[in-house]
Amino acid sequence: MVIIWIIWILLQVLIGYNLYLPMLLFVFYRKSKEELPVVYESDYGIIVTAYEQTDSLPAVVTSILKLNYTNYLVYIVADKCDITGLDFNDERVILLRPEETLASNTRSHFYAIRNFKRPHARLTIIDSDNLVAPEYLHELDKYFDKGFLAVQGVRDAKNLNSTYARLDAARDIYYHFYDGKILFGIGSSATLAGSGMAFTTQLYRDSLENTDITGAGFDKVLQSIIVGNDLRIAFADKAIVYDEKTTHADQLVKQRSRWINTWFKYFKFGFTLVFKGITNFSCNQFLFGLILLRPPLFIFLILSVVFMLINFFVSTTAVFIWLLGLILFVTGFYISLAKSDTDKRIYQSLINIPKFIFYQVLSLLKVRNANKHSVATTHYYNSETAENDKIKSDES
Repeated sequence: MVIIWIIWILLQVLIGYNLYLPMLLFVFYRKSKEELPVVYESDYGIIVTAYEQTDSLPAVVTSILKLNYTNYLVYIVADKCDITGLDFNDERVILLRPEETLASNTRSHFYAIRNFKRPHARLTIIDSDNLVAPEYLHELDKYFDKGFLAVQGVRDAKNLNSTYARLDAARDIYYHFYDGKILFGIGSSATLAGSGMAFTTQLYRDSLENTDITGAGFDKVLQSIIVGNDLRIAFADKAIVYDEKTTHADQLVKQRSRWINTWFKYFKFGFTLVFKGITNFSCNQFLFGLILLRPPLFIFLILSVVFMLINFFVSTTAVFIWLLGLILFVTGFYISLAKSDTDKRIYQSLINIPKFIFYQVLSLLKVRNANKHSVATTHYYNSETAENDKIKSDES
């Protein structure tokens, strides 16, 4: 009976700390000093990966070529793509079509690296559905110039044309705020987001060149290697890429099933980093490890409510602790939106969170077959209207 009670307490602690941690981190956060101006331009290899779909490539390349920067080349890896209709009339754009299907983000990245026209000092990874803000590279430079070897930017929403897209954007704002800005601000590292991130070419090669990663989650492996070496990943809150948000229910379910599968596959890295953080007295490793152990939001929120309800029959004190945790979490979620440049449509969509959670539960049920889905999310949004959509959003 004692063992069952201990296990019950441990289960609650392992889930419950996730409700309190965001606000605790926020309390210790202090805004960093203003960045120094960039005094010179580095040399970037901009890697754009596409799998099966090429419809979004003209838009992302157009946005890259509008960068207020001169020293870069763009490498498009069109994996398993029909490129007969693609024609980029600019010497800065190199279109690569692998002869064999790669079906892997890292394989595409290293295919580009092996075809670099010159030894770029830094590389940045952009998805085919992204758009890039004009000052993106300059904002990254500010952190590289401070000595950081890895930098994560912000993936802002380029479309808010459905309830799913708005809730997806709200989720991203939360993660950027706590797992990026706050976590980096208190001395740890920003989590990597799959795109809108940059590294010294040497660091990226040292980290992953001898590791073959298939399926989703290369960013989880990469960040664990970087922080495992006690290097910090900087968060550049003004280095913006616009990312396409999910607009259809089936798109949401397939995408989330891959992401949930990735968490179950790689959350073990969190234990390693927590242990390293304790033995190395490293705040960077310890806090980052705690973040990696956190389940997806909807899982620990559902479990929190379940544990609170069970405690109505077990412990009144525990009910109060769970209720306080849920209140603090909701408050922290609101703070992340209020402290960010959040579109009013996102606030209006929050009433649909239960529906959003329902579809993520469906994703959880499909998690075993997640890797059978395409390695890339199907895109439905018309990128050519994205800039106008963003302008209308800013004006409203």
